[in-house]
Amino acid sequence: MDTQISYSKWREHHRSILERLSNSDVFLLFSGGKDSSLCLHLMLEASQEFGFDLEAHAGAFPVHRYTDTERRRLGDYWEHRGVRVIWHTIEETDDGVENAPNPCLFCQKVRKKMLHTILSQSVENWEKLVLVPSYSLWDIASYAVEHLLGDVFSNGKDVGEERSKRFIETAQRFYPFASMKEGYSIFRPLVKYNGNDIVRAVKKQGIPFLSIPCKFKDYRPKRILERYYEKMALCFDYQQVFDFARRSLNLPDISSYDNIEKEEYFKNIF
Repeated sequence: MDTQISYSKWREHHRSILERLSNSDVFLLFSGGKDSSLCLHLMLEASQEFGFDLEAHAGAFPVHRYTDTERRRLGDYWEHRGVRVIWHTIEETDDGVENAPNPCLFCQKVRKKMLHTILSQSVENWEKLVLVPSYSLWDIASYAVEHLLGDVFSNGKDVGEERSKRFIETAQRFYPFASMKEGYSIFRPLVKYNGNDIVRAVKKQGIPFLSIPCKFKDYRPKRILERYYEKMALCFDYQQVFDFARRSLNLPDISSYDNIEKEEYFKNIF
């Protein structure tokens, strides 16, 4: 499905969720890429209409992407629009990524540790917290392909156990909204949109994004798959992808996540 993303259409598709955010503290996880930039644009518009506080938190890692010039350029744009990007410096260099067997896995662990620190230092009332990551429809389509191929080529108990952990982590991302037991919520505003929808919307709105690509991006299978989607002009339909995952991958219901303790959730799942 090829979709034009406008604030008015997006708002109507998500109205029932947005109405629940009134008086919430919304923490948007900002990377400076196209997805999170469009996400911030939409959530900033919604914050003014639906009455919630919005903060954009950015982890400047891997370091080579986030030069002072880039951070200032993006920060100035969003501050002019009324929201300050909070840049969190990570006490890591790119040496760790360079020397890791799997650079992307190393980066993810660093970012998870950073998120845990941010939340522990910043959140005063968990019942008001709404976390906003920027997963897209292409992300979850890639997760479906990942798990299908894993079933075909998996061999050995250890590999199976690792895949099971990975499935628990990625399966939740198919759901736009989740309410957790401690009162906080997770909202994924872009999960119904294809990557090319997002690129088109960012360009149409004139929204700046990071100009320095990650030199480790080719290690991520989903990025490789995205290039195929682009070359083949593929567009997915969220409901069809979701129904396929539920039917063929035994996608668990979102209720299987909502009772997980937050320490466990943010350490091993989110």
